[in-house]
Amino acid sequence: MSLRNMLGALVACTTLAGASPALAAFDYGKFDGTTLKVKLIGGTQYEKLYTRTPEWEKLTGAKVEIVSSKNHFDLDREIKQDIAGGTINWCVASNHTSFAPQYGDIYIDLKEKIPAEELALYVPGTLKSAEIDGRLVQLPRVTDVSNLYYNKRVYGDPAIQTKYKEKFGTDLAPPKTYEEYKSQAIFLSSPPNLYGTAFPGKDEGMTGRFMELVRANGGDMFDENWNPTFNGPEGVAAVQWFVDLYKAKAVPAGTVNYTWDDIGQAFAAGTMAIDLDWPGFAAFYNNKETSKVAGDVGFAVAPVGASGKRGGWSGSHSFSVTKDCPTQDAAVSFVVFMTNYDSEMLEASAGNLPTRTKVFEDVVAKFKADGDTYMADMFQTWESSLGEARTPPLVPQWIEVSNVIWPQLQAAIVGEKSAKDALDQAANEARTILEDAGMIK
Repeated sequence: MSLRNMLGALVACTTLAGASPALAAFDYGKFDGTTLKVKLIGGTQYEKLYTRTPEWEKLTGAKVEIVSSKNHFDLDREIKQDIAGGTINWCVASNHTSFAPQYGDIYIDLKEKIPAEELALYVPGTLKSAEIDGRLVQLPRVTDVSNLYYNKRVYGDPAIQTKYKEKFGTDLAPPKTYEEYKSQAIFLSSPPNLYGTAFPGKDEGMTGRFMELVRANGGDMFDENWNPTFNGPEGVAAVQWFVDLYKAKAVPAGTVNYTWDDIGQAFAAGTMAIDLDWPGFAAFYNNKETSKVAGDVGFAVAPVGASGKRGGWSGSHSFSVTKDCPTQDAAVSFVVFMTNYDSEMLEASAGNLPTRTKVFEDVVAKFKADGDTYMADMFQTWESSLGEARTPPLVPQWIEVSNVIWPQLQAAIVGEKSAKDALDQAANEARTILEDAGMIK
């Protein structure tokens, strides 16, 4: 199925002659003298969009004050501290479909502020996943699903190819299964100059990668009654995958503390052979000013697990507006601007999967017109995997549950516990959380 069909029929976008589709579709208003306080996710994949902020300021007369810019896990902790302390004195925050359910009612329903014809320009399914109990508490900026990047210099090295065929009896090619992934990562490692791969070792990054493998192995995190099931055989096998890589020194020892930017910087430095990661790193990896592997990056769909399926971990980054914001109209104007056609084209040009329906078609056409086969190939690879994409459970307790899972995963990876003991403890703690929330009767 093509991405166009999966996203639904294209919405016609009527524009004024010569005008930007974004400016023709929405009135951003005038807010002279207004200062908008915002808390935004920082990092390689996200900050290019913020270069558009001066355009919005010039358009509306308002000013933007970035009061915090952190990775999303630290930003999440800071927002929770603000909620607990009653100190929400900012108007806009970066959000995510995985994080949003836990924040209660601090954010407004954007459907009450944004015209329906504007919302109709977003991908319907993506917009729906941004709702909590029917309220549109976030406006999606990019959507994600993870696939493989690989270093063509490593995979194309004749000496490495010969040794690999002698050892495994097959030609060296990007892995199609997680077992191949592990075997190749171990085989290709020659630390400290080259590691086979790396993985996020803490926060939801660790839990999400684990969830992805559990699902690929044919299991899931919970059953239909919210009983934890991730400590079953599929989960134990998933943990063992991480353990085997760590024991073989196929990943840096510090990977247990890595987040996305650490992995991205390592792959760009040429010290990793394979990277299971998000589309937003594509342009960064191919930029000669930021990457030593520019021109030598290949793409492949994520591997399958024991079930023959992909885990397809997916979700969307977004922006939300607080109920306590004294200038909500300005805040709404800002989040629409930061997700409008021009903003989405900017993000998509860097490799992020857009959340406006028309942008996907337009950006691929742009890549082809520019002769940018690298980015066109990236979009085609990611398109082919979207049919198996699944979000984490969109419930308020997900991050709290994640926070009792990943420390146990860490303990198993570094050898402090067996995989089964670590998962059983995590499952017991997760069960308590879900029982206290009334989800398990």
